[in-house]
Amino acid sequence: MTLRERLAPLLKGDVADDDNTRALYSHDTSIFERRPSVVVFPKDADDVAAVVRFVREAKEKGEDISIAPRSAGTDMTGGPLTSSISLVFTKYMQTIEDVGTDYAIAEPGVYYRDFEKITLSKAGALIPSYPASREICALGGMIGNNSGGELTLKYGQTRKYVRALDVILSDGSKVIMRPLTRPEWEQKESQHDFEGAVYREVRALIEEHIDEIEKARPSVSKNSAGYALWEVWDREHDTFDITQLITGSQGTLGIVTKAKIGLVKLKPEKSMLVIFLSDLNTLPEIVRRVLALSPESFESYDDQTFRLAVRFMPQIIRHFGFLQMVKLGFSFIPETWMALTGGVPKLVLLAEFAEDSLAEARKKAHRAADSLHGIPVKATVAGSETAAAKYWTIRRESFSLLRKNLRGLHAAPFIDDIVVHPADYPAFLPELQELLGEYDLIYTIAGHIGDADFHIIPLMNLGEPKSRQTIMELDDRVYRLVAKYHGSITGEHNDGIVRTPYLPIMFGEKMCDLFAKVKRIFDPAGILNPGKKVGGTLADIERDMIRHG
Repeated sequence: MTLRERLAPLLKGDVADDDNTRALYSHDTSIFERRPSVVVFPKDADDVAAVVRFVREAKEKGEDISIAPRSAGTDMTGGPLTSSISLVFTKYMQTIEDVGTDYAIAEPGVYYRDFEKITLSKAGALIPSYPASREICALGGMIGNNSGGELTLKYGQTRKYVRALDVILSDGSKVIMRPLTRPEWEQKESQHDFEGAVYREVRALIEEHIDEIEKARPSVSKNSAGYALWEVWDREHDTFDITQLITGSQGTLGIVTKAKIGLVKLKPEKSMLVIFLSDLNTLPEIVRRVLALSPESFESYDDQTFRLAVRFMPQIIRHFGFLQMVKLGFSFIPETWMALTGGVPKLVLLAEFAEDSLAEARKKAHRAADSLHGIPVKATVAGSETAAAKYWTIRRESFSLLRKNLRGLHAAPFIDDIVVHPADYPAFLPELQELLGEYDLIYTIAGHIGDADFHIIPLMNLGEPKSRQTIMELDDRVYRLVAKYHGSITGEHNDGIVRTPYLPIMFGEKMCDLFAKVKRIFDPAGILNPGKKVGGTLADIERDMIRHG
């Protein structure tokens, strides 16, 4: 019997192994390709549990088999890719079960765009940790990657908003995880089942190695690398929150089937300060002065992104309604003139201020502009929502622009999410530029300048052996540079295939050994998305890299 024939009778959902379906789920937005043996579309948590039990039993009998959960497939690391069973949530498991005044309960296959529409209409609130892919990503991936985005500067990453998770453990049992007091945790530990063993062993590991764990806690403003052991035990309040291990674990410790997520009401009125920067040496001081006024977001994109936006302006605005498309089209005239006359800035910074009234927001933006006096930059407060929308469109669509419009070149995210301290800009950026300058690369830089999270996306022909060798070399060298400045090799995109082998550069071998122990506690048989977070190798990167341009 085929794997599909063995699985199908166990489930209410669908199982497919035709070539077209397997090819469709062999990619995400990373530089990797892994074709699954079979694709499962579960209808509910019972289906997920049935698949996990099946795989565990097959593994115990010696089969080489595993599961990789997948939501929308917008991951940039190869996180949901597998050569075994791809478990896809977006077909059926997309129910929003409840929306309260400050929370929502939903399944992992819910697209964020749909989730936000419902939570805004019912509660006037949203999850502020949405990524740039907000129009195409899903809730499961946001939790699995501990996503962040343009509002993370003020509101934090997804882990801050996870209140409870329904999880299928690697033995197929269904559990609910939430923050616990010590007596509640000890009650869990008294259970004579797999869940009880997990709680006992996690606490023992953390208490035994607490000093080393705290020492490893990233000091930058955002991080998705490794397992967040430092977030589990709140010693001040003596509480334990095991959801902090599941969040950001890319489905390697358990499979989330439902989540209770906290919501935030944003300030309703916004005003944007746009800064055109030609001298990167002034960047640290600009960031320092603008951050002093507490922007809601502080984003950036570079000259290459700027030129691409002008070049592909019709494609960018085409998906808007006709009137908005016309408005945006006219609003791009100044940028088109800049590109034609050679006046393109090296970096465009977008600082958005949010307040209860438009007057207050504009006042804040003008104060930020005034604070830049004495620095040779052009700064302007966007005069309308359309003007601000133009800049947001360029920033949010930058990666999509590269993926869709440059034939023969592949947008290659592999050093795409590095984070340092803003205070280290003067030393770090010249070293980074010098390093990148050693390679004949076209690349764009965009990202979250306020918390020093840089998205560097080279454009490469992955069919060329030289390009693949460059990726292997640059990965190592850039991550060592980031570690030199005590940064994170991934702020919000996570580890996946592309970064797991480099975690020792950031954390050291001893901490990575603790990550491996966490993996064994939750998944002793190694059936949950193996090779991600723990156990991934450089050979995996070389073997599974896309071989075409």
